Amino acid sequence: MGLWKKAVPEEAKKQLWLAGPMIFVCVFQYSLQLISLMFVGHLDVLLLAGASLATSFVNATGFHVLMGMSSALDTFCGQAYGAKQFDMLGVHTQSAMLALTLATIPMSIIWAYLKPILLVLHQDKTIATQAQLYARYLIPSLSANGLLRCIIKFLQAQNIVFPMVLATGLTSLLHLILCWAFVQKLGLGFKGAAIAICISNWFNTILLVLYIWFSPSCKTTWTGFSRESLHIIPKFLRLAFPSTLMVCLESWTFEIMVLLSGALPDATLQTSVLSICLNTSGIFWMIPSGVSAAGSTRISNELGAGSPKAAYLAVQVTMFLAFIVGLLEFASLMLLWKVWGRAFTNVHEVVKYVTLMMPIVASSTFIDSLQTGFQGVARGCGWQKIGAFINLGSYYLLGLPFSFVSAFVFHMKGQGLFLGLVIALIVQVVCFLFITLRANWEKEANKAEKRVGGRGIQLEDLPR
Repeated sequence: MGLWKKAVPEEAKKQLWLAGPMIFVCVFQYSLQLISLMFVGHLDVLLLAGASLATSFVNATGFHVLMGMSSALDTFCGQAYGAKQFDMLGVHTQSAMLALTLATIPMSIIWAYLKPILLVLHQDKTIATQAQLYARYLIPSLSANGLLRCIIKFLQAQNIVFPMVLATGLTSLLHLILCWAFVQKLGLGFKGAAIAICISNWFNTILLVLYIWFSPSCKTTWTGFSRESLHIIPKFLRLAFPSTLMVCLESWTFEIMVLLSGALPDATLQTSVLSICLNTSGIFWMIPSGVSAAGSTRISNELGAGSPKAAYLAVQVTMFLAFIVGLLEFASLMLLWKVWGRAFTNVHEVVKYVTLMMPIVASSTFIDSLQTGFQGVARGCGWQKIGAFINLGSYYLLGLPFSFVSAFVFHMKGQGLFLGLVIALIVQVVCFLFITLRANWEKEANKAEKRVGGRGIQLEDLPR
């Protein structure tokens, strides 16, 4: 018991040391699109609608796909680092970089011819034209974003987080200056906002590449380019595919929610309110995402090191932190529930509707914090395939049908749509909890040994 009391605070300290900086990294990365949209919003309503539609589509078909593919490195790099197979971190990262770069080719084609796709989805022709133009100017950011996500996973697995905070922070500052210069001073309009995103992504990528190249911290993990990375691409893709599904099945649900809100009576009000609620969820998601990133790193490190007891302790601490974060977020939103809508708009009807939605939104942030923590556990253990099935069932077999029936059959409108999301999150949490409690951590450590060629389980790590 004494060792347990000592081990828990020590593990919590390690995870908080990682989670804090990763929250800032997530916020800074998220800020690029937000800053660009804010500048476009001061130009013209049509341009804002086109940029918003394009942003939603490029996230669904590009950036979220790259995020999902790169999350396979949470498993490979994290476990390789724990197993002290340091050179394999660079090899796995190079393999991922090549795979993600190749994946950007079809994405670029889709973005270049976005208008016909949007018209098939019954979007306004004028808005679709502007969305296609904005998406085309974003194409150069695709490859940069893919490389950047791989680099972040590479550094995160080694617990190197503060250089990422500095690089992403400087990038956000540069992006603000670029948007002001391109949009307002040079008169490039919303094209300038898209160009600024491209430059900022490449700037962030180059900064971190220079850090890896010159920093002594990465000398053992980045030993130059290796042909072995070409041979393990199939191995990477076998985990990257379910990783992508796990991420995208969830993120696509939010895009479907927005489309469904547009089919409700008084679509303008419903879409506006739902957008505010989803943006609120996105803002509050940043904190548990940092906890999730820290948890996946610690769990994968311990499994790679062949320490099942330490890995399970890391799981427990991750979920405890996710629970505390969820409670704090719920309490914060409930304290602000009557005034939160005013942060987004002064329209009385919208503010009143947002106030009605806030208890549901607050509940969703609490549950979402738990499921985000479990997503980190899944990535750390290499459970992406299981996670993909859980997300498919919870969102598409239960959540979305419940949303549709509640909104359109029982006429609960926006509240009904969001209740379906809450139901899906609850099912996710229950399923992940069941999988985690039934996991055999000795077997998980052996799987990690086979995955990275580590030393496997040590006798002192086995429970007595």
